Amino acid sequence: MKKRIYLAMLAACFALTASACGDSSAVITDNTKTETSSVDDKKAEVGTNRLVSVENVDKYITIGEYKGLTLDNTVDAITDDDVQAQINEDLQDKAEPVSDGAQEGDLVTVNYVGTKDGQTFDGGTANNYDFIVGDGQMFEDFENGVIGMKKGDTKEIEIDFPSDYGDDTLAGQKVVYKVTVQNVRRAGELNDEWVEKNTDYTTVDEYWDGVRSQLEDDAKKSAEEVLKNTAWTTVLENSEVKEYPQEDLDTQITEFKNSMEQLYAEPADMTLEEFIDSQGISKDDFDEQCQQYAEGKVKQNLIVQGIMDAEGLSLDDKESLQLQNELVEQMGASDIAELVDTYGQSYVDESIGLLRVEDFIVKNASVSEKVANGDVIADDADAAGDTEQDSTEVDNADAETNDTDEEVSDSDQDISDVDKNLEDELGTEDISDN
Repeated sequence: MKKRIYLAMLAACFALTASACGDSSAVITDNTKTETSSVDDKKAEVGTNRLVSVENVDKYITIGEYKGLTLDNTVDAITDDDVQAQINEDLQDKAEPVSDGAQEGDLVTVNYVGTKDGQTFDGGTANNYDFIVGDGQMFEDFENGVIGMKKGDTKEIEIDFPSDYGDDTLAGQKVVYKVTVQNVRRAGELNDEWVEKNTDYTTVDEYWDGVRSQLEDDAKKSAEEVLKNTAWTTVLENSEVKEYPQEDLDTQITEFKNSMEQLYAEPADMTLEEFIDSQGISKDDFDEQCQQYAEGKVKQNLIVQGIMDAEGLSLDDKESLQLQNELVEQMGASDIAELVDTYGQSYVDESIGLLRVEDFIVKNASVSEKVANGDVIADDADAAGDTEQDSTEVDNADAETNDTDEEVSDSDQDISDVDKNLEDELGTEDISDN
């Protein structure tokens, strides 16, 4: 159990080197402020924003071809069902309290305490738990039991856990939940009155068109991120390190250990050694994982710095300064100084450099614009609004995107698996029908 938690932490750190800047915020949010002052001070002394300590990057790495790549930019087509789903979500978000009993489709907030043979059990208690009646988030018997209950009502609901339930201590057992309803909210009816009250539009038609436009913009942005991830991953996988600069490895190992200490050990009132031991990880295994992390980060920085050197790019050219502004906005900071103060100069520089190089690779690639609707490439440009359709057919656009996501970061799957296990063992999911 503890080891799973540790692996999730480690995977989050590894995601930096694997996923590049698919999500810009992920580049610098894998650590809180670390003790990098000596590194940053050294940068200030030499008067450079280089990402590596060496001048001749070619001595240490062979960088894969990064100009003239052939890439697909596949944008998901937005359907009427997509628009309706978003509108339904908006209606639910604006649900208002009602005084009558809960009905199917209502958003209900409950407190509950589960007991088996009169005894409470782990994960069987929750307060202010929200679910939509009839959505299947909870066991059917639980949801049916809540129907008709009003705010303040309390009742006991019996649940027969299925024999194949994931928790052996509950599988096939009868459990009694004492449920108290805290609130019942109901979505309004979609009409011009609701639209004018709850949105920036005045009619249902205007609102519908606005939602579609926003979803199409989001789809384009998402496709752009996948495109950048694909471009970076292609170069990363086709690059080969000849030798790792030892100074850079030592720096990354130190920063990794500092981040683990500050994020996890200190809040638990432990030393780093005590924390690692509590996770069931040997010192040798931890040191090996530190080395792997450092090698991944150094490889990334060597590639980025090598391309910047070869192409005359810098961290303070016009394009990089624009990326700084975008990063500040995305992170909700007041200015770049706040980002540096929070995350350290090294992480901010690495983030900007990676974004800059990704943009350069994409701008110098042959990009085919495509539109996907499910597993089918659209036959005409109308299905994608203003997006241009390439004449080349692709059999399964979603599969390509999924493959890219898997290549971008295997650690994302690690985190997903860990999260699922944690839900089963630590969360309040013992009555959810998942």
